[in-house]
Amino acid sequence: MKLAIVTAYPPSKVTLNEYAFHLVKQFRQQQRVEELIILTDIEADQAEINFEEEGCKVVIKKCWKFNSYYNIISVMKAVSQTKPDAVLFNLQFMKFGDKKIPAALGLLLPFLCKTKKIPTITLLHNIMEQVDLGSAGFTNNKLLQTIFNFIGTMLTKFVLASDIVAVTISKYVTILEEKYKASNVKLIPHGTFELPAEPTYELPEGPLKIMTFGKFGTYKKVEILIKAVEKVRQRTQANLEVVIAGTDNPNTIGYLDSVKEKYANTPQLTFTGYVKEEDVPVIFGESAMVVFPYTSTTGSSGVLHQAGSYGKAVVMPDLGDLSILVKEEGYKGEFFNPTSAESLADAIEKIVMNPAYRQELEKANFKAATALPMSKIAEMYLDTFEEIQLKKSKITSKQETDNIKTIYVTNEEVL
Repeated sequence: MKLAIVTAYPPSKVTLNEYAFHLVKQFRQQQRVEELIILTDIEADQAEINFEEEGCKVVIKKCWKFNSYYNIISVMKAVSQTKPDAVLFNLQFMKFGDKKIPAALGLLLPFLCKTKKIPTITLLHNIMEQVDLGSAGFTNNKLLQTIFNFIGTMLTKFVLASDIVAVTISKYVTILEEKYKASNVKLIPHGTFELPAEPTYELPEGPLKIMTFGKFGTYKKVEILIKAVEKVRQRTQANLEVVIAGTDNPNTIGYLDSVKEKYANTPQLTFTGYVKEEDVPVIFGESAMVVFPYTSTTGSSGVLHQAGSYGKAVVMPDLGDLSILVKEEGYKGEFFNPTSAESLADAIEKIVMNPAYRQELEKANFKAATALPMSKIAEMYLDTFEEIQLKKSKITSKQETDNIKTIYVTNEEVL
């Protein structure tokens, strides 16, 4: 199979690039894949494709830009040039831009691929019905939220034109089937990026590192974490360091710089900036726990799966998709009220002051992560593509049979 993936890809700063990296890493080791074509937003010489493992040929083709109005043309041109046997879209609603028109136009691409009769799967990481438009940085205006939800509904219908729409949370399947009467929605779990050897669950000497990881400024705010850790320090005199790993959300450029300035005199507060793939194991490995300072959620959490794969305790708000993932996939953690620094401090303190409980959470999360490795997820996508191709071949065979029958009947009539 010659498989194309439309996605952002490291070192791109556009969302879902890391997920694409791990999908590609696994796809290229599958015998059913002869060639991988990454239709992306970076130049070929920048792409992180120097994998240790052997694998199939990988082609990088830059064919779109964040916030470009011409992505719909350039991506389809690249599809025509590369002639893939199948196309996988790695999408969420703001994948192609934080401006409304470029973002919307990009979501028409699965529909256009389907019209070319190319087997098409769209992996949709979030759905508009589950996005808090205010917290996610769209708008707090109620009228505009109504308009955006209407537009989101229309765009979802175009995305549902794909042969299959894959989602990572069971609730999304239910919503799409009930609201849109869709019969082509499939649950394919998020999967765990890396499966290193089971950790020792021991921490390096020095301060306990309380880490958060992601793109911050919209529904992910770090002030509540800083305040909570300060409270724990005052209560327990524990030696704690706050590690904020990641960058600004594209909608809130300058957010982390403002936090740095505001908390310039706060001790043991580290901002790592962008974390390269090779540095991810180090960041997680040194941490005592991973905190999710979220006020809402917009899809399955890659950070939760990463925390599990490195055997880390987690502290998270009991809301939305995170709550569902914990129940469905077996992760465990301490929960807190997302609007209360006091509640977050209580959750962090419970883990800080009880190393045995921390290790209990770490082992449970490692077990949950190892149940769904990314290799298994890649196989699920390839199985689904083969099902699509088989269905299409049966339809084609039936059409050819019907045509032969029509010709035979017509000839009989002439005779």
